[in-house]
Formats: sequence, C-alpha cells, structure tokens
Amino acid sequence: MIKAIFFDFNGVIIDDETIQMKAYQEILSGHEVPVTEELYFGALGMDDKTFVRSMFANAKKPLSDPLLSEVLSAKTDLHRQMIEDELPLFPGVLTFLKAAAREFQLGLVSMANLVEVSYVFQRANLTPLFSIVITAEDASVCKPAPDCYLTGLRKLNEFRQRERSLPLLASECLAIEDSPPGIQSARAAGMRTLGVTNTVADEALRAAGADVVTK
Repeated sequence: MIKAIFFDFNGVIIDDETIQMKAYQEILSGHEVPVTEELYFGALGMDDKTFVRSMFANAKKPLSDPLLSEVLSAKTDLHRQMIEDELPLFPGVLTFLKAAAREFQLGLVSMANLVEVSYVFQRANLTPLFSIVITAEDASVCKPAPDCYLTGLRKLNEFRQRERSLPLLASECLAIEDSPPGIQSARAAGMRTLGVTNTVADEALRAAGADVVTK
C-alpha cells in the first residue's frame, strides 16, 4: 500500500525543461560550448555541476572551479528571469499536490539546485505540502543512482520518527518521474514508479521499468 509519494521537480511539477535548456544554451554559447537538444535531453537526471562539466568535456574545453561557479550562477540568474513573469507550473499540478497531501506524505527528490527549488516553492506556496525536500546539494551522485531516493526515504522516516509515526518501507513509496534515469533511480531504491510523458515518450519510460506510464 502506497503511503508516501516522492516527486521529481523539473518536468513533473514545473514545466521548464525547455527553459533550462535555453538558459544553458545562452550562457554556454558565450564560452563556445554548444548545447544541442540531443545533448540536453540525453543528460536528464544530472545535477547542474555534472551537466556543465559534461558539456565542457564534450566541447573539449577546460573548466576551472571558478568558471564552473560563474556558469552555474549565471544560469540560475537567467532561469529566474525567464520564469519571473509567469511561473510555468504544469496545469493542474497545484490542485493535484494539495489533494495528494491530504492522503499521503509528500517528498521532493530532485537534482535541481536548492536555490531554484526554493524560489518556485516560495512563489507557489508549495512548502507546507512537502514533508521533506531533497536537492542536488543532498546527493553525491546523480540519477540513475538510487542515492537521492534512499536519502529521501531516510529523511522522511526521520521526519516520521519526530511525529511518532512508524517508518516506511521503500515499497510503500511511489516516485513520479519524467525521465528514464529518474525511474531507474527510484526503482533501484526499491520504490514503485509512475512515469509521466511530459519530457520523453512513453516507450522510453516503460523501457526504464516504470510500473505505470501516463500523460
């Protein structure tokens, strides 16, 4: 029986995968580092640091730590500018989250950075709905490794312990993801998985092992 739902962020709650790609394309073009659609969507599941390192390596360009920090900061600033006028939440997602929170404990497990997640959570008033939030800063490796979901389960059970509730098993948790690496990550952590076809085709999500795939 499912008792908790873990949500991915980009491509599940906020419809900004294309916005993220365009922000990277604009910032990295100034460093002569191309970001094609194929490269971007082939890197789903990576955190920002891993993605930038991958793009510089693909372009055979050197990347120092100060330059990495500069690129990441510039991309976060540009991303915020691009969503400032209108927050691109998926239609109906806010209603769904509020309804789900009445029946299940909710957690966020994302490779997005905390600054971007916090900005959207504050704008959309999502914070009260979530028991725990896991971002790139909480995981040492990216999806499809299970580490982020294992951390999410551990943090959720710590939260439940403080509330004097029994801990949950991984099999009592559902992960909602939009990418194959996300599905693989949650499955490797022992969770049930639901793939939404916001970003990739249903065939790719089924091939990754999603228990259920839906629009």
